[in-house]
Amino acid sequence: MGNADQALAAFHDLEPETEDFEQAVITGLSEARKVLPCKFFYDKQGSELFDRICQLEEYYPTRTEIGLLEDYGGEIAALVGKGCHLIEFGSGSSRKVRILLDALDGLAAYTAVDISKQHLLQSTAALAKDHPGLQVNAICADYTLPFTAPSPRSRPDARPVVFFPGSTVGNFAPPEAEAFLTRTAAMLTVGGGLLIGVDMKKDKALLHAAYNDRDGVTAQFNLNLLVHINRELGADFRIDGFSHDAFYNEAAGRIEMHLVSQEAQTVQMAGHRFDFAEGETIHTENSYKYTIGEFQSLGRRAGFEPVQCWTDEKNLFSLHFMARD
Repeated sequence: MGNADQALAAFHDLEPETEDFEQAVITGLSEARKVLPCKFFYDKQGSELFDRICQLEEYYPTRTEIGLLEDYGGEIAALVGKGCHLIEFGSGSSRKVRILLDALDGLAAYTAVDISKQHLLQSTAALAKDHPGLQVNAICADYTLPFTAPSPRSRPDARPVVFFPGSTVGNFAPPEAEAFLTRTAAMLTVGGGLLIGVDMKKDKALLHAAYNDRDGVTAQFNLNLLVHINRELGADFRIDGFSHDAFYNEAAGRIEMHLVSQEAQTVQMAGHRFDFAEGETIHTENSYKYTIGEFQSLGRRAGFEPVQCWTDEKNLFSLHFMARD
């Protein structure tokens, strides 16, 4: 291990191979309606840009979810119970989990899972130094695929509880979200738990502003996906040849993010040629919004029993605790 991860109890590198990234891009850009997987947003620059998005005035989900964690940390700790193994999907900067670590009693271990290796190592190393008595593990992996989290050394039978903040589950279409939650249930023992953030349906103007901030940070985040592809896969996207577009698709109950070609153009990558018409888009992300009842029904179908739900006073965001059946 290098200096960055010396404080970690364990680091497991399951980072997707470059070939997987390349094939996903080729497949997506070959579709009649071009699409790119949003999980590839999070290279180092993308992760840093997303951290900036989370601080924007327009982007309510982060501060609202943080408020819920701060206000209801005691209730969450009582439901989770003493001595659990906390496993976080998409740990990012670890800002939210620090609130939980302060609230939870006698944690057996904390395992952070993220696709961005450098960001993961930096944030977990800092967290481990701040919590020297806690077993901190880091796994660089695509958490949408099956993987095994290491058991706590001191208490291998500790109750596993997955923490999945940020409403990232909204990036999946509902059938995909159900499949993802079913896989999550399968990795937990009976009685294991899930603490998950879910964005709620609300006024379209609030949603539009959250994904079209006036400083253009979300636009930079979206366009950085093309920068990532150019750097890692040798594509020749002209970044200024595309623009950011995000809108609420009310019929589908989701925000859609797209990159819009500003002119007819051709992009080359790995021996492939991709032609774009003026105004043609690459669909880069969905963010589905749920009522409380809709998400609880989804959780039940996936093998979880809803236990408690917390929302803010404006009903912008919800935090759900569910137990594995």
